[in-house]
Amino acid sequence: MSTHKKEKFKQHILQLFVLLFGLSLWYMPIPQGLEAQAWQLFAIFISAIVAVISGALAILPASIFALGVTVLSGTLKPEEAYSGFSEGFILLIIVAFLIARGVIKSGLGKRIAFLIIKKFGKSTLGLAYSVIAADMLISPAFPSNTARSGVLFSLVNALAADSNSKVADGTRKKLGAFLMMSSMAGLTLSSTLWLTAMAANPAGAKMAEAFGVQIDYGTWVIGAVAPVAVLFFLVPWVIYKIYPPEVKETPDAPLIAKAALEKMGNVHKNEWIMGAVFIIMVFLWVMSGSCGLDKTAVAFLGLGILMLTNIFTLEDMREEGNALGTLVWFAILFSMSLYLNKLGFMSWLGEHISTFVSGYSWGIVYVLLVIAYVLIHYFFVSQTAHMLALFGVFLEVGLQAGVPGVLMALMLLYATNFNALITPQGSSANVIYIGSGYVEAGEIYKVGGIVTLVNLLIFLTLGTAWILFMM
Repeated sequence: MSTHKKEKFKQHILQLFVLLFGLSLWYMPIPQGLEAQAWQLFAIFISAIVAVISGALAILPASIFALGVTVLSGTLKPEEAYSGFSEGFILLIIVAFLIARGVIKSGLGKRIAFLIIKKFGKSTLGLAYSVIAADMLISPAFPSNTARSGVLFSLVNALAADSNSKVADGTRKKLGAFLMMSSMAGLTLSSTLWLTAMAANPAGAKMAEAFGVQIDYGTWVIGAVAPVAVLFFLVPWVIYKIYPPEVKETPDAPLIAKAALEKMGNVHKNEWIMGAVFIIMVFLWVMSGSCGLDKTAVAFLGLGILMLTNIFTLEDMREEGNALGTLVWFAILFSMSLYLNKLGFMSWLGEHISTFVSGYSWGIVYVLLVIAYVLIHYFFVSQTAHMLALFGVFLEVGLQAGVPGVLMALMLLYATNFNALITPQGSSANVIYIGSGYVEAGEIYKVGGIVTLVNLLIFLTLGTAWILFMM
């Protein structure tokens, strides 16, 4: 049997397992304290999550199948199941996906990266800081860390190859492996810093509203800026110590960046337009809370300008199939998660988890919940699926224990991002780096685990103190 057939057979076995798993939940006795509707919706929802985690189905077909079963079984009314498609924040994510294509197409993203490397890339460690800094600058306009990883990987891969660090000749650890690992770690920080830097962020902020917790763009950035600033300097240094490159100095990197910039020529009109749109959008998003501006409308305005100036075209729209796919599965899973909360499942589960932490002060409950939330990511492939499945439950338990709502919600949402390097499959953004051959899965378990621990410690200490001070 060929490898392809073996993989197909394995996937069919996994799909059968998920089907049996879902049916067994559906027909088992309904737990005391729950209505049949809530339990049935949970059976469908968790089966979809298990299908994604196990690799039985990709997240889009798993969500579509779950939607069909939810409506046809009468578990939710059609208007309830489809309600996610009318949510403005989901449209914001999709529009931002399209704007991200404009950042790439205009050449602005590459120019920013090369300018930073030209200035600070004389050492291997400085090169890592340069790549991460470039990531943080462009990330507010990239709601997908996976899409952003494609831009960053291309840059890092070119730098490694031009520095004679290649996988084919066994020199991957000369420079390339360290830069790839640093870039992956940087994505966990850039995604944490900005509300619009990862698709799950605005979804989590919207879910928090159902618990009476308000998180706007300014609250998010202010809460993250102090711990992320410390980790920006700390994480590359930690990787440099535990996963050192063979080459410590990179005097040619600024020359490579300079040559690339010369090849690009003067700043193009499209780059000026893209830069102006980028700055205006970020400013309006930050001011949206105090000025009463709709963030989705701001994104549509930015996209409209890019279309008027032909930076983003109808052809680009047709080629952006991932945006439509994200709209579909995100809207479906969000609706299901929302109604699990409305039907009382989240509060019921929260009460059971509360029994394990009852009697402790809210500070201890808070720490235990955040640590558990991070460790559970070992079992998740998708950061968004993790957030949709557990954020509401953990937030409910924290609120019942007396944890300040903004602190609990922000830390859980930040953790959704800074735990992404805990496993090779912890984020889809990791996949492109691993596929390059520069880093191996076993190395990510070790180095990524340490990076995640460092992220967790800084956020639980400095991050917690900072958020409480700023609240």
